[in-house]
Parts: sequence; structure tokens; C-alpha cells
Amino acid sequence: MKIALINENSQAAKNSMIEGCLKAAAEPLGHEVVNYGMYAADDACQLTYVKAGLLAAILLNSGAADFVVTGCGTGEGAMLACNIYPGVLCGHIEDIEDAYMFARINDGNAIALPFAKKFGWGGELTLTWMFEKLLGTEFGGGYPPERVVPEQANKKILDSVKAITHKDMLTILKEIDQDFLRETISGEKFADLFYGSCKVPEIAEYLKSL
Repeated sequence: MKIALINENSQAAKNSMIEGCLKAAAEPLGHEVVNYGMYAADDACQLTYVKAGLLAAILLNSGAADFVVTGCGTGEGAMLACNIYPGVLCGHIEDIEDAYMFARINDGNAIALPFAKKFGWGGELTLTWMFEKLLGTEFGGGYPPERVVPEQANKKILDSVKAITHKDMLTILKEIDQDFLRETISGEKFADLFYGSCKVPEIAEYLKSL
């Protein structure tokens, strides 16, 4: 699984620490971590949590990433920004129980973490343990055992409803404010990381045209 890390500007200073925690949990399981930044608070490309949501949607809907780890001060804004798009099911994760049950029950493809709220001593340990619990379980496996069948049925219903209630991603990219879109994909490593991994040529071609 290719896991994309996205940091918005208020928590950009923690990027390298978050990347290290994520890699420590993901790489032993055979997953690849790709860091889309922000890499530092003074990066030229300033990603707000709203832009982080759009970037997450581009990566997931294009196949450039299989899973996205993002967040903000509380995690709430990033979660909301991700979930407005098709093909993105983002959970708000605060502890290891959240991480485990989100994977098992909700079977989503993105998480939003609080990188400021309650983030003190041991914050990096909590992050690593959350990533380990999230990635080390069976996505969609259900919990507790007696709830597996209805949970899996509800996930299919949720996916089908989301497909009906959203426009497709390429249409969104064409209709969204184009300056906002250009700013979102202007990160210093975006082109190098994205275009070689994108599996939807139409999305790649449109973004290149900008």
C-alpha cells in the first residue's frame, strides 16, 4: 500500500517527526510512505487544511496513493475537508482504539489526526502506536465479531450512497477555483511524486495543463 502524508501549515514543523513515526509503523509491514509536505512552516507552498483535503482527494482518486494520513491542530478541519470529496472516506483518529476500530469497522482510506491538541510529551510514541494499530489490522474485518456482517453491509451502502451524491473528481477539478487548485499542487515535490504514480491519465493531463 502506498501511503501519502500531507501536513497543513499550522503543523508543518512536525512533518519530519510524523514521517518518521509513520515509516516506523508502515515499512516493516511492506507499505511505502510518500511525503507530500508541507516540509517546514516557511515552505513556498502553504497548504491549509482545506487544500490538504483537495490534495488527498487528488491522490486517492487518481490512484497515486492508496491511503492518506493528514491532520491539523485538532484534526477536525482536515477530516471535514477530506470528506467533501468523492472516493475519500476519512476518519478522525485521536487514540489507538480509534485507529483500530476505524480500520476494522469503517474501512476508510484516509485519517485526520490532531497534531496540536493534547500533543505533549510522548506525542511521537502515541502517533507510532496509532499507526501500528491502524496498519497492523485487517481493514474491513469488523469489530466486535458479532457485528462483522452488518458493519460490512453498511460500509457497502455508504460507498454506494457516496458515489451517487458526489460529482466525479475530474469534473470537480475543472469546476473548482483554478487558482486554489494551482496553489494546492504547487508543492516543491508534487510533480516528481505524483505524475509517475498517477493511474488516471485524464487527471494527470488536466493538472499538467495548469
